[in-house]
Amino acid sequence: MKNLFSITALACLMMLQTGCQQNRKNDTTEKYQRIHRQVLTVDTHTDTPLNLRDSTFDIGQRHDPDTSYSRIDLPRMREGSMDAAFFAIYIGQRERTPQGHRDAHQTAMSLFNDTQGSLKPYPEQAELVRQPGDAYRLEKEDKTAIYIGIENGYALGGKLQAVEKFYNKGARYITLCHTSNNDLCDSSTDPDGAEHNGLSSFGEQVVRKMNSLGMMVDVSHISDKAFYDVLRISDDPVIASHSCARALRDHPRNLSDPMLKALQKNGGVIQICLVSDYLDKPGPQPARDSAFAALRKKYNGFNDLTSEERAKARKEWRMLQKEYPKKLADVSDVVDHIDHVVQTIGIDHVGIGTDFDGGARVEGCRDVSQVPNITKELVERGYTQQEIEKIWGGNFMRVFREVSQNKRISHNKKTS
Repeated sequence: MKNLFSITALACLMMLQTGCQQNRKNDTTEKYQRIHRQVLTVDTHTDTPLNLRDSTFDIGQRHDPDTSYSRIDLPRMREGSMDAAFFAIYIGQRERTPQGHRDAHQTAMSLFNDTQGSLKPYPEQAELVRQPGDAYRLEKEDKTAIYIGIENGYALGGKLQAVEKFYNKGARYITLCHTSNNDLCDSSTDPDGAEHNGLSSFGEQVVRKMNSLGMMVDVSHISDKAFYDVLRISDDPVIASHSCARALRDHPRNLSDPMLKALQKNGGVIQICLVSDYLDKPGPQPARDSAFAALRKKYNGFNDLTSEERAKARKEWRMLQKEYPKKLADVSDVVDHIDHVVQTIGIDHVGIGTDFDGGARVEGCRDVSQVPNITKELVERGYTQQEIEKIWGGNFMRVFREVSQNKRISHNKKTS
């Protein structure tokens, strides 16, 4: 009888423990979902305009990420409670000739029009906006705010007046370069090394012009020397719209701890991206690397392609992705980088810029519909709602507001 009582008591205790564990799990799930819905969520860098060049891609329709390879559309933004995103007008680096500069500028203008046109059929879902307060206004209206940035100052076509032209079109930041050196500055990843020893004289003019307009300077992709040159010249805080911490992943695209501390002193913010190669060192995949290298060679590095050639290259690229799936980092790696920034320079200088549609995805967050999993990981690590609000948008919007206000102050001084 005693043994029967012990067994019954043990069974009851196990059931009680299981119930408590399930209740704690339910409480955590309810907590992170509630927090994610309540805070303003801002993704500061996506390459979605690249998809919008394809006339068959409808941003108002839901796409399967495993077949379309797209990471963002309006239905999935709603599923992931993503309130605002910067769509980057990306221009790949090509020849720095008069014709090359003209082509880059024309392509950028075309991408502006593609982005604007893609949203016109869906005024009840999203709005193309320009001011920091617009995101908060549209959040209350249950609509998505879409901002525009420029990725690669090559799009300026070598002309300073193009900065103001892009600003008037709605662009609110410029990523000064991409993977290669351009006329503005050195890239962190140009295989030929430094050309300008940081910012060029033209790059300095561009930074000053951006300051005068109230346009954010984006230091992602630029070399370490160019980074420090920007901080020396800029009157405003700057952003790294999609970068990670070099201390955790030793990659020249990432910011070192001294760079993070300089960014803190500047008042700026680093937005952690979801590109696996910048989060964690990838394991060897020689067959995959060889296959993609051969495809790049076949299509001339994907430069100067006709529409038909581009479509064919895209199809073959996707076939290789399916045949040779990439080893991915995961959501915990993303939050490891957030943790490191917080521990190094504090909670007020970190955010999230996924780089979706530009090669970004991790296990647990393969597209925008899954971004609540980042909030879940933050909650599980003990971040408060106030801290999560800063990470998901508050810190970046602080910089956005300050840069915008500095423009107005400058204008008032000139007219007083």
